[in-house]
Amino acid sequence: MENALIGISFSGKTLVAGKVKDGKVKESIIRKINNKAPEDEILAEVFNIIHEVKDDEVAGIGIGVPSLVDVEKGIVYHVQNIPSWREVHIREILESHFGLKVYVNNDANCFAIGEAYFGKTADYVNSVGLILGTGVGAGVIFKGHLYSGTNCGAGEFGEIPFRDYNYEYYLNDAFFVYKYGVSATTFLKRANKKDKIALAIFEQYGNTLGSLIKTILFAVDPEIIVIGGLLSKAFPYFEKSMWDKIKTFPYKHAVNKLKVVASEQEDIAVLGAAALYFDAQNQSLRK
Repeated sequence: MENALIGISFSGKTLVAGKVKDGKVKESIIRKINNKAPEDEILAEVFNIIHEVKDDEVAGIGIGVPSLVDVEKGIVYHVQNIPSWREVHIREILESHFGLKVYVNNDANCFAIGEAYFGKTADYVNSVGLILGTGVGAGVIFKGHLYSGTNCGAGEFGEIPFRDYNYEYYLNDAFFVYKYGVSATTFLKRANKKDKIALAIFEQYGNTLGSLIKTILFAVDPEIIVIGGLLSKAFPYFEKSMWDKIKTFPYKHAVNKLKVVASEQEDIAVLGAAALYFDAQNQSLRK
C-alpha cells in the first residue's frame, strides 16, 4: 500500500484539497476564499484545509497554482486572481509548518502530470496536457516526466501570436462573450440540443484549435494530447474540424501517430497536484 498524499488546487476564489491514495481521491474539501485578502490570511486558509484532510498516512503535499513558479525553491509569483500573492515562499512555509515534503507547480503542469499518472496519457512517455478554460495552459511530459523549463513557463502555447492577438484570446471561454455576446456554457447547452448556430461556432473553434495543435507538433512532437477545462466538454462538437486542420500538418507520419483525446478525470486538479510528489521521487531515482 502506498502512502497517502495531499493535493491542493487553487482556482479563482476556490481552494480544493484532497487526500489521494491508491490513485484515487479518498476525501476532498472545497473552500471558498476571499481572494482579495492579505497574503497571511489566505495562507491561514491553506493551513486550515490541509489540517482537515491530513492524517498519519500522509507523506507529502503537492500544490497546483495558476502562476509562474520557481519549482526548485517552491516560490509562486503573481498568482492569478490573488493580488496579495506576488511572491510567496509557499514550500518553505508549509514544510516548516507540517514537517512534510512539499512540491509546487503551476496548474497546467499539474493537469499534465495528473493525466500521465492517473489518466489518459498513462501509457505514453511524451504527451501534452492542454487546458481550455479561462485561459489556455499546457503542460509538457517528456520521456515520462514533467518538463517545466527554467521558470516553469514551458508549454505556454496560448501566448504564441495568432491572427491579431494570440491563441489564448481565440480559444479561452471569454472569447465567446467577446465575439458573440453569449457564454461558452450557453453555446455548449445549445450544441447539446443540436442548435445549428452553436454547432457552426464550435466548428470554427475546432479549426483554430487545430492550428494550435499543429504549432504544438512543431514544438514538442507529442504522442498524445489530452484536453481539459470547460471547453473540453465540447470536444465532440469541434473534434472533426480540429482534425481537418491538424491533417494539413506537413509531416504526415506525425499526424498518423498522434492521438488527441478529452480528459474524463473529474478530480484531475487534485490528483495532478499529488502526482508532483511521485514525479519528484521518480526523478530522484533517475539521478
